[in-house]
Amino acid sequence: MANMKVILATKIEGLGCEADLVTVKAGYGRNYLIPQGLAFEATPANQRFINMLQKKRAEREAAELANFREIAEKIAGVTLELTLESSEGDKVFGAITNQQIAEALASKGIEIDRRTIDLEKPLKKTGDYEVVAKLHPEVTATVKVHLVVKNEPVDEKPTAPAVEAEKPAAK
Repeated sequence: MANMKVILATKIEGLGCEADLVTVKAGYGRNYLIPQGLAFEATPANQRFINMLQKKRAEREAAELANFREIAEKIAGVTLELTLESSEGDKVFGAITNQQIAEALASKGIEIDRRTIDLEKPLKKTGDYEVVAKLHPEVTATVKVHLVVKNEPVDEKPTAPAVEAEKPAAK
């Protein structure tokens, strides 16, 4: 099989980031990557382009890293208080998942992807938890979650007020 070397113009999952020199199958490179503008053939003339892409990539990655560190600092100062309802027998209705944690953080002005929250099992018991959010390969944050389970009052059937029979008026 014939292979060729290409320079990636954008990040492609499973292949590499921009300015990476990768070896791909010749058909994949010529028929897909190059026509779509996702890669360029690796030639000595493209060396200047590689340098520009590497500089652009370094700036982008530095900005992303700084942004994720800032988000991690915001998360460190926040404690989320979440509640679950339970019955009289202490049976919990539902659970706290990474989606609810992400929504609670969003309500406090901290936007993160729910998939970055590493929650082994949904939270179902009262207590304090520390949940890890993997924001970036170099940045993790710990979300403090205080879970409260409150008993849901049992809805008793309202009793209708007794209606007094009207007595005929005496003359």
